[in-house]
Amino acid sequence: MHADVMYFIQQLLNGLTVGSAYALIAIGYTMVYGIIGMINFAHGEIYMIGAYAALIVITGLTALGIAALPLILLIALVCAMLISSAYGWSVERVAYRPLRGSHRLIPLISAIGMSIFLQNYVRLAQGSRNIGVPQLFEGGWSFGGADTFQVTFSYLQMVIFVLTFLAMLALTLFISRSRLGRACRAVSQDLGMASLLGIDTNKIISVTFVIGAALAAVAGLLLSMYYGSIDPLFGFIAGLKAFTAAVLGGIGSIPGALLGGLILGIAESMTSGYLSSEYKDVVSFGLLILILLFRPTGLLGKPEVEKI
Repeated sequence: MHADVMYFIQQLLNGLTVGSAYALIAIGYTMVYGIIGMINFAHGEIYMIGAYAALIVITGLTALGIAALPLILLIALVCAMLISSAYGWSVERVAYRPLRGSHRLIPLISAIGMSIFLQNYVRLAQGSRNIGVPQLFEGGWSFGGADTFQVTFSYLQMVIFVLTFLAMLALTLFISRSRLGRACRAVSQDLGMASLLGIDTNKIISVTFVIGAALAAVAGLLLSMYYGSIDPLFGFIAGLKAFTAAVLGGIGSIPGALLGGLILGIAESMTSGYLSSEYKDVVSFGLLILILLFRPTGLLGKPEVEKI
């Protein structure tokens, strides 16, 4: 196969890898917006805290002499999801619930304040330097002849794809099959009517924040291993990228969050591969501007209908 084609396939694989993780983070934005119509700008920091929690657990288990890789990954993933979920629940209780009946701008400012607080909280607790994340998965598969460009598909990329698929599948089954999931859909359709029908809307909103935080923790573990380092600002840019993915796909649409994440990841990878990595943020936020100008509801979003 021609070297240019192989290089394109490599960039496509890299883009799908990063994009799938962006999609996991974007789901947190889109679920919160779908339920209460607000943007959780502290969500990127929840993702960052999940990455730190996973790293601490991995370091601790390694220090205890545990060498079983699947066990280390499972324990780190569960602990990161639990810790991030606790922070997600706390953000809803502190920054959103007391302000829910006020003008939309006030909770937005509160969320930005919570974002800055969490950044500095982690900086004080863990230091402001970059921290290396150990590569738990080494090696992979290579495709192509020795005389042309070789496409590499690493074991870590495979793990990212598999965990992303399983997380998406679990979320889909939860929303479509479980009683709590049906309540989430009811609250998303009409919060006031759902409350009148006996649904505990405060509980459902908290569950939404918890689910979004848990998925962000999965992305935090995966992307921290993929990039090899984390820092207290690790979640800020990723959070903005995931918000861009949510808007691109259609804020409030879970399939839209997945589609937007994949498109954004591929766009970043192609920009880095064919232009320069310095331009990938320009392309990302340029896509956000274009989608807001020409299709404000996103690719799969629907116009908001005011209920009277």
